[in-house]
Amino acid sequence: MSLETLLLPFEFPFMRNAFLIAAMVAVPTAILSCFLVLKGWALMGDAVSHAVVPGVVLAWIVGLPLIVGAFAAGMVCALATGYLAANSRVKQDTVMGVVFSGMFAVGIVLYTATPTNEHLDHILFGNMLGVGTDDLLTSGLIALGVTAGLLLKWRDLLLHAFDPAQARASGLATRLLHYGLLAALSLTIVATLSSVGLVLAVALLVTPGATAFLLVRSFAPMMAVSVAVCLGAMLSGTYLSFFLDSAPAPTIVLVLTALFLAAFARRLYRTRATSRMAGAAGPPA
Repeated sequence: MSLETLLLPFEFPFMRNAFLIAAMVAVPTAILSCFLVLKGWALMGDAVSHAVVPGVVLAWIVGLPLIVGAFAAGMVCALATGYLAANSRVKQDTVMGVVFSGMFAVGIVLYTATPTNEHLDHILFGNMLGVGTDDLLTSGLIALGVTAGLLLKWRDLLLHAFDPAQARASGLATRLLHYGLLAALSLTIVATLSSVGLVLAVALLVTPGATAFLLVRSFAPMMAVSVAVCLGAMLSGTYLSFFLDSAPAPTIVLVLTALFLAAFARRLYRTRATSRMAGAAGPPA
């Protein structure tokens, strides 16, 4: 394959925009995924991503920017999940399933009941090849704000994720950290609206952190590895989709899944190798 062919995707403006928004979205989703994995909030990303649909539809009906409705619905879902889990005997993962499926159903009913020529596909599955200047600006500003907030408070958020009681005893504003993380999650999902869409956003909010968790043992390197994994998958998936004639978003998710499986295989191999070496050494004298 010639160099001209390899560089062909960069000659098209829509592909350059796709690469740009992929790089923008990769950093905040990767960092946030580390906290979600450690905190056991993997399903929260799935819940919020589905629950923003009624907010998007309502915003379109009343003429507001779609991101306003998406953020509001995401926060309603997160707050409702937390309230119901704290004031009932039902576990949080069960509450998440009830809330996000209910809100998603409300969104679909509103969409089908509203006469419109608009299609919901680009919101559910993304449209990276149709990204415009406004989308780049919105996603870039959100990504910059979320990334800056997470990096400034990552030590406090880490302590809160591992031991909320110790964080409270240390004088940290645990309630502010809790809702700040939920706000960051909602904003990050809003940033993915025009790229991977809502359905596939959960992969970006879980897989990079899970992959990094298998590769490193401390949190700061985990964030760095997660960003590298997500950024590499976003750019390579977008690049491969051009030659495979496939949609960029699912191609990115397939690359992320392949990287996770490779990390899992590496971890499994190292664990078995360590066990064999320990067995060969025999019991201590």
